[in-house]
Amino acid sequence: MRLAESVVFTETEYGIVLLDERKDEYFNLNPTAALVLQVLLEGGDRDEAASRLSQEFTVARTDASHDVDDLVRRLRSEGLITS
Repeated sequence: MRLAESVVFTETEYGIVLLDERKDEYFNLNPTAALVLQVLLEGGDRDEAASRLSQEFTVARTDASHDVDDLVRRLRSEGLITS
């Protein structure tokens, strides 16, 4: 998974901010969403992202998996990521 060509990001103390330069829109990701995105951009899969989310934020594994799927769906629908 990678960011769309028109998207740049920066880490902040509150998570990650994505800028879609094509739409001139900002998207703020909280620390949990930032962790998921970082795992995916580093080549990890959804299972690895859910596992890291579950471990680092003490979230039930099933909830973490659902959250990862929801985030990926939202990022794709906004055109921010590609497979």
